[in-house]
Amino acid sequence: MSGSPLRTLIVRWREDPAGAYHAWFLWEERLKNFRSIRRGIAEVIHEIEAGTFGNVYKGSSLETVVGSIAEQRQIFRGADHAFLWKPKLRIPDIYEAPENQRAFGAFLATCACCAGGDPLVLAIRQLDAKRIKGLGPAVANLLYFLHPTLMPPFNTAIVKGYNALTGARVKLGSWEEYLAMREGILRLNADHRDLLSNDLGAIGGVLFDVGSGRYLAPPRESDAEARAAWAADLLKVREETATQRKASAAARDGDRTHTEIQGWLRDLGRSLGFGVWVAANDRNRPFADGRLADGCVESLAAEITSAPGADAVRLIDVLWLDPESGGVQAAFEVEHTTSIYSGIVRLLDLALGASGEATRALYLVAPDKREDEVRAQLQRPAFHHVRELQVRFLPYSELEQNRGMMARFGAGLKAIEAVSRVLV
Repeated sequence: MSGSPLRTLIVRWREDPAGAYHAWFLWEERLKNFRSIRRGIAEVIHEIEAGTFGNVYKGSSLETVVGSIAEQRQIFRGADHAFLWKPKLRIPDIYEAPENQRAFGAFLATCACCAGGDPLVLAIRQLDAKRIKGLGPAVANLLYFLHPTLMPPFNTAIVKGYNALTGARVKLGSWEEYLAMREGILRLNADHRDLLSNDLGAIGGVLFDVGSGRYLAPPRESDAEARAAWAADLLKVREETATQRKASAAARDGDRTHTEIQGWLRDLGRSLGFGVWVAANDRNRPFADGRLADGCVESLAAEITSAPGADAVRLIDVLWLDPESGGVQAAFEVEHTTSIYSGIVRLLDLALGASGEATRALYLVAPDKREDEVRAQLQRPAFHHVRELQVRFLPYSELEQNRGMMARFGAGLKAIEAVSRVLV
């Protein structure tokens, strides 16, 4: 197949507001999730090495991290299916067979420390040689978050898309098939790197949208009529269906609401006399005829930026700072529709990496209806450290109804504590 039709497809894909490029790959929360998922994988490794992982998927650290992956938009939906315990089939056999569980933990530990593609492939082959039932290339979705430039994501639609574009016959469930597909994906990505990214999530998004039927693969035969028909079909994709428009609008509305809540917290913090930091990747979002970061501090104190987990702390949605020392007085993670898991991990990075008042003023801000979901997340074994930090839940309704009064008559953190709830 010549490069021109595929390049045409990729260009159209990049322009499509409801395709994976705009709706997932460029989604701000996607980048925020990398550190939290990596930390979750580290917790899985630690528990397996310590012998505390247990023998069930439900409630495990693995369920927490894979669930967080599955909650992302589009590509990773259903990523948890391969890890769910299927008792009749006794797969995946990493829950009831301790030696298989240890092999899986050792594999993840090795991959987490790898610095190149060859060691990763060797680790995969060594794991595959153990023939652990049900533990197939779905694990590559964990590897993607460890090494996004070396390991592409994996699911049925991506395989179908790859086969449609290349004429290959890659099958599901085999590590050998995955590794062969990986080589082909790396070549495709290199050939069209100017339209894609070093991050293999981009080419993964193209393959996903082709495999899920959003786009038709260009004809591989040199048939001018067939190519013309394909090009016409490609143009039709730009005319979104009502359902797609609704889904895309809902995603944009979610982002707007998230920004609005950050703006409320920004303004309230400034009214109460705090310096305010807005997440580094949200600073230029439009808000109130300006930028979200207008009137906020431009940099964090050295004691914060030099502490462990500083990169994650910079992405916390809103920080209230001591105006003189720059120390964190309160931290707020806004979880409108996104994974609560990632927000908890960023607060944990702050609490464990920085000293002082930060550990006593951590807030998860979310719609009222998500309170039970937040409480359930904090009960997971993976978050046993969080229970000592007195994380509080701040519902949207309390913030909306009381922020004006708090700004006029409040002082310090007393007002915000009064309208929030201790979670654990």
